[in-house]
Amino acid sequence: MVKRIDIIGMGAGDITQLQLGVYRKLLAADHLFLRTKEHPVVRELEREGMSYTSFDGIYEKYDQFEDVYREIVDLLLQHAQNEDLVYAVPGHPLVAEQTVQFLIEDGPKQGIEIVISGGQSFIDAIFTALKIDPVEGFQLLDGTALNSNMLQVSQHLIISQVYDQFTASNVKLTLMEKLPDDYQVTIVTAAGSRDETVSTVPLYELDRNVTLNNLTSVYVPPVNDEQILWKNFHKLRDIIAQLRGPEGCPWDKEQTHESLKKYLIEETYEVIDAINSGDIDHLIEELGDVLLQVMLHAQIGTDEGYFSIDDVIEGLSAKMIRRHPHVFGNGSAANAEEVVTNWQQIKQQEKGKEASDESIVSDVSYALPNLLRAYELQKKAAKVGFDWEEITPALAKVKEELEEFIAELDGTEDCSERAKLEYGDLLFALVNIARFLKINPEEALFATNEKFIRRFQFIEQRVNESGKGFADYSLDELDQFWDEAKRKGI
Repeated sequence: MVKRIDIIGMGAGDITQLQLGVYRKLLAADHLFLRTKEHPVVRELEREGMSYTSFDGIYEKYDQFEDVYREIVDLLLQHAQNEDLVYAVPGHPLVAEQTVQFLIEDGPKQGIEIVISGGQSFIDAIFTALKIDPVEGFQLLDGTALNSNMLQVSQHLIISQVYDQFTASNVKLTLMEKLPDDYQVTIVTAAGSRDETVSTVPLYELDRNVTLNNLTSVYVPPVNDEQILWKNFHKLRDIIAQLRGPEGCPWDKEQTHESLKKYLIEETYEVIDAINSGDIDHLIEELGDVLLQVMLHAQIGTDEGYFSIDDVIEGLSAKMIRRHPHVFGNGSAANAEEVVTNWQQIKQQEKGKEASDESIVSDVSYALPNLLRAYELQKKAAKVGFDWEEITPALAKVKEELEEFIAELDGTEDCSERAKLEYGDLLFALVNIARFLKINPEEALFATNEKFIRRFQFIEQRVNESGKGFADYSLDELDQFWDEAKRKGI
């Protein structure tokens, strides 16, 4: 004997809108289960003798709606092992009904046939209540599982299942990630029934409305304000395309991958400066400038027909998933060091046989600042054992290179070239010390440059305050100003 669950929709309105076939099934069912009795149809059918079991009490047991739905489904499947039953839900069974989706997935695995019957969707009633045309484009989202990445604010947006103030608060905060606090949204409750209410409120008041219940949806009209859309990645993409379009900016249209190289380097250092200053607003601005460079390169790729920003994002996403098997797969990594080791191993595997004949240090980029390039070359060599085990020999090497550099300072014509080579050796040895101490040499030198700027500006201030010029001071006197700055912690 085939076990069976008939799922029917009670529609979005009151009994006057209930389909005749659904009406008869509800009254005739021997074993009727309701996800919730809080529906206009139920009150009226009770008066006609309808008996049922509702699952409203389960909602009080859990903090997450998915847990509620899972228990409802488990109970329905248990009952269906012994008897055919009818399960009734608000609206249409296949619109915003997670329990139905779980039953469709799990029922056949237990030999239970799942049959879907009709029922008017609440969407039709909401379109009527709001007087909007869905052909203009709309989204239907679940208020209990909403995140900002889902939102397409340039379309009509309907958020269903805004059961209570807690859910409404989460919906409000999520929308505020994309929209101004005072953006006008519409709350629609019991659409299509005699109890229908429609009220428009500023977004910040969404969770203060007392009429919220399981028949409540929130409507967000499409955004037409260009400034609000500035947070949208697709809007940024359109802006960059327009800048390089036929009627765009002459400077942007002339740029190439080659011409933009220097700007990417400059903007990267501006980001570092913002990080060091601790100025969040400055950091936001400078990260935007770096993103601009990425977008310009991607648009050039699009214009030339080679690649687009979608290809860049796809490649990055794929790489992150491949190289983080401890997050997205079955790999493991107990600490950051293991993550780096795994990353390098996976990277080597991706290169395959082509990399087998390459030098270990061949992939260290020539484009790096030379302090960083020295740092990376030493790290590569250290990974195969070409390294001291502790810092003492490295310190001795610095002393040795310093002595060799001093020895070349003999005043002869060839001194300059030989001294340059020895000076390079000294810098390379100092980078090695930085690597042992886990100091990034580029960052260390940057910090020293900034410190020099601050202290020299203090000297300038003192000289200006004296009414004299630099030429009026000896080096020793200027050094005293430097020492004063140092004492002040400048």
